[in-house]
Amino acid sequence: MWLRLALLLVSALAAATVGAQNFPTRPVRNIVPYAAGGAVDTVARTVSSKLSDMWGQTVVIENRPGGAANIGTDLAARAAPDGYTLLMGTTANGVNLHLMSKMSHNFIRDFTPISLVDTFYNILVVNSELPAKSVKELLALARAKPGQLNYGSAGVASSNHFSGELFNLLAGVKIQHVPYKDAGVALSDLIGGRLDMVFPSVAGSLAHLQSGRLRGLGVTGPRRSAAVPQVPTIAEAGVPGYELTPWHALLAPAGTPKPIITKLHADVVKALAAPDIRTKLVSQGIDNIVGSTPDELAQFIKVETAKYEKLVTAAGLKKE
Repeated sequence: MWLRLALLLVSALAAATVGAQNFPTRPVRNIVPYAAGGAVDTVARTVSSKLSDMWGQTVVIENRPGGAANIGTDLAARAAPDGYTLLMGTTANGVNLHLMSKMSHNFIRDFTPISLVDTFYNILVVNSELPAKSVKELLALARAKPGQLNYGSAGVASSNHFSGELFNLLAGVKIQHVPYKDAGVALSDLIGGRLDMVFPSVAGSLAHLQSGRLRGLGVTGPRRSAAVPQVPTIAEAGVPGYELTPWHALLAPAGTPKPIITKLHADVVKALAAPDIRTKLVSQGIDNIVGSTPDELAQFIKVETAKYEKLVTAAGLKKE
């Protein structure tokens, strides 16, 4: 009996391996838990287009914004674990563990890591009419008008939100948070004069910076961004110790067969190493293209969620 079970197991593993080698045989969907046009969507489309070329199968981007990234993430968590549904995970997924009291999924338990795609910087931008041309001038304005300035974000738990909370915490100011459904709408309101500032991704704000409709005061990373080298880091511009580096990662529903994950990982890393993709991502404001192993991504997510738990506590944010 044991011999028969062993033979059946070996046969099943062999079949799974062969299936993985042929994967995919039909279109794959990549769920983006944000609206089209933002940084998450831009990166997802860039990487997915390369995977489509490599596989000879369409990778369909499915934008499911809302609920602080939870709507799209819930959908991905409930999908069949067969490799044909992927999630473009973000910083918000890890933060939600500490901010959301009622979620139908657990980001760590319900997903299998594939690869960390990139880490990137946000940028503090203000309307070109705001009388602040530097971080120091903005801080002076915020201190002169305590609680009167505001900043928009792509929603509670987004990296834009936490960029603003960290700014408040380290600079000792109180700038009010105004959550939106996505960063694009917040930027539109900023351009229209209905907001004072936003902390969007560099990628999501490049066109507005280049047109002069918005003014960049500082990037959130540890060094200047190659896409906007003239803009200092927030730390060097007047808030010592400031650093926040959001990320994007590809994951699959928990239970996806290991041979499929291995195939997905190898192909994602190959796509990220392609010169045309790297050039395109850098031009979009992505400063650190990664391509990690699944185990490295799992450890990275644990470290990141722990870091944001401390920030949630320090900022005095309550679970909703």
